[in-house]
Amino acid sequence: MQQSTQAANAWRVLFLLFLANLFNFFDRTIPAIINEPIRLEWDLNDFQLGLIGTVFTIVYAIAGVPLGRMADNGSRRKIMGWGLTAWSGLTAINGLAWNFWSFLLIRMGIGIGEASYAPAANSLIGDMFPAHKRARAMGIFMLGLPLGLLLAFFTIGWMVQAFDSWRAPFFIAAVPGLILAVFLFFIKEPQRGAAETVKVSQEQVRNPIRKVLAIRTFWWLIMAGLAFNFATYASNGFMVPMLMRYFAVPLVEASVATGVIVGVTGLVGLTLGGWIADRIHARYARGRLLFATASMLVATLCTGWSLLAGQIEVGLFVAVFSIGWLFSYTFYTCVYTAIQDVVEPRLRATAMALFFAGLYLLGGGMGTVVVGLLSDHFAHAAMLAAGASEMSEAFRAVGLHDAMYLVPASLLLTMVFLFCASRSFCQDAKRMAEGMAADAPEGEAVPA
Repeated sequence: MQQSTQAANAWRVLFLLFLANLFNFFDRTIPAIINEPIRLEWDLNDFQLGLIGTVFTIVYAIAGVPLGRMADNGSRRKIMGWGLTAWSGLTAINGLAWNFWSFLLIRMGIGIGEASYAPAANSLIGDMFPAHKRARAMGIFMLGLPLGLLLAFFTIGWMVQAFDSWRAPFFIAAVPGLILAVFLFFIKEPQRGAAETVKVSQEQVRNPIRKVLAIRTFWWLIMAGLAFNFATYASNGFMVPMLMRYFAVPLVEASVATGVIVGVTGLVGLTLGGWIADRIHARYARGRLLFATASMLVATLCTGWSLLAGQIEVGLFVAVFSIGWLFSYTFYTCVYTAIQDVVEPRLRATAMALFFAGLYLLGGGMGTVVVGLLSDHFAHAAMLAAGASEMSEAFRAVGLHDAMYLVPASLLLTMVFLFCASRSFCQDAKRMAEGMAADAPEGEAVPA
């Protein structure tokens, strides 16, 4: 039997992966913060604002599947390096957009570049860290999400104010990504399956997509991811505009408050959540998913109450919504590791690409545009109810606030799907272990 091992360079590589993940989320968050300046300059409605996020995520989802297959069969460091180079360069070009449609086209290119990263990085982490350490490793990797959001929401507003232009953040954001891309090309990759207790066959798998989609737990996790990403993209995309319109908070303060909601909470949720998830997993096989299920219940209640409370003091809104968002971050440490527990190493990049396709194509891709459509609808309804003949910012504020009720509704659905996944998890994890043992090269003992 092969011992479960950790790669010698695991923590150094993980730090680079974390940094790239941070720039990934920083770059993609810029449009959400400058929504209002863009809307006013190009005379857009909320549907068009939502379309900016939707176009990006749909392209991201479609491009991720072939790029995930490339990561399973080729050099992951090269895929990540060239991907980071592409999306950083296009981020700079994004600042040169001359109208709404040119902005959309460039965002599509950025989506392709960013789609190369997550499947390859997740596959690499699975090969560097043994199963009992993956939730913590994944938690550190996913810290790039809240820190990227935090850095974006805390600095983009100041950049816009300092340079008196919403274009400046795009030029500034491109520089560190281009520098980091050089380091990614020099990563030393471990052999696939190096951290498993059974030696993994290095032969390519036939019908890889069909094999991944045959895993019942994986389907439930895709459904959970779809609902969760709908909530996160709706919240991230429209929280700044909602705070500005509904609570009359200026741009800089609104972006900082959003940074607290989606960024600061993640620092706690991912670090502490990953540690708790590993401890629970050591005692109960399906403990991670049950922990995530319970966390989603708290997230649903807190985000729902903060919206139902109406025009309360903005500090109270931010505090309660933040508590809910903190608990929602357990999704990443619990679900991403659960996928690696039911999918064999040779198929993990493909599985993550399919998972992200569901998350972004139907979840994140729909989150911003559906909320934008509902916002316009509710704003028009508020205008008619008031007997007014012209749209005003007050009606837009009410419309967007009411559309945001989709966030707690989506978190509730996420909770249901995670519980369903927990019921089939043990059987699918056992099936994966047995399949790996059967495919192990001759001479390798099967663990008891």
